[in-house]
Amino acid sequence: MPLTYSAEVAKARTSGAAIVALESTIITHGMPYPQNLEVARQVEDDIRAAGAVPATIAVMDGTLHIGLDPEQLTALAQSKGVAKLSRADMAVCIATGGTGATTVAATMIAADLAGIAVFATGGIGGVHKGAEDSFDVSADLMELAQTPVTVVAAGAKAILDVPKTLEVLETQGVPVIAVGQDSFPAFWSATSPLPAPLRMDDAAQIARAHRMRGAMGLPGGQLIANPIPPADEIPAAVLAPVIAQAQADADAHGIAGKGVTPYLLQRIFELTEGRSLTANIALVRNNARLAADIARELTALPV
Repeated sequence: MPLTYSAEVAKARTSGAAIVALESTIITHGMPYPQNLEVARQVEDDIRAAGAVPATIAVMDGTLHIGLDPEQLTALAQSKGVAKLSRADMAVCIATGGTGATTVAATMIAADLAGIAVFATGGIGGVHKGAEDSFDVSADLMELAQTPVTVVAAGAKAILDVPKTLEVLETQGVPVIAVGQDSFPAFWSATSPLPAPLRMDDAAQIARAHRMRGAMGLPGGQLIANPIPPADEIPAAVLAPVIAQAQADADAHGIAGKGVTPYLLQRIFELTEGRSLTANIALVRNNARLAADIARELTALPV
């Protein structure tokens, strides 16, 4: 299989250093150039500052890259028409020599292939509102049930049907662990009315839980729900009518399938006058720092 490691990641693998996987759809589908490149570099630097090595994952010209060098990161940030890869289309993209950015599910697959146990993202996909009619459920949930990677996110994206998302995760046996609070975080908002299924208060506990699942032979990973710092959040009461308006607009325009999430995020960005993107950047950076701590704790534990 055409897989390659950046020099920085290859060195970390040889030395046994902590590594944190990063997705690439936030670069290609999350924000415009050059802001996307600036944020990608900042998140990588946050991980380095916390004592780990970042591995941004993407498929470029049919090769699965585990870690991108600065030139590759710049090229990806400027690329147009990049495919958005999940479990279903990742192998096809590689086999046909394509270029694609990895979603949560695809990044988990790549991280597991590379022996990387921890992955930082913004928010996972989940059950979309109206899924009882559309059956629109993200592949991220099934990936968490089968691929042994600990995923650090600020909960599920707030545009989703979060109660149903939590129900599916419970049915699939995925540990959903809130960090330092009993409320399940709501992406741009630090808290929600939903109780967190599980709670842990530090990276060492989370690392031990990851290792214990492996020792017990349990499939799948962990979802670590890390709340956005209070200073950076948008209160849920402010967001609720905004999300409702964005959803109504999507319905009116007949947006469906893979187009739903990018449309809603863009519409919410417009309706909040950019506050949603500022919060999104803050929560991704916060998740990267925690993921680095977990990865470092894992390197200190026996396999």
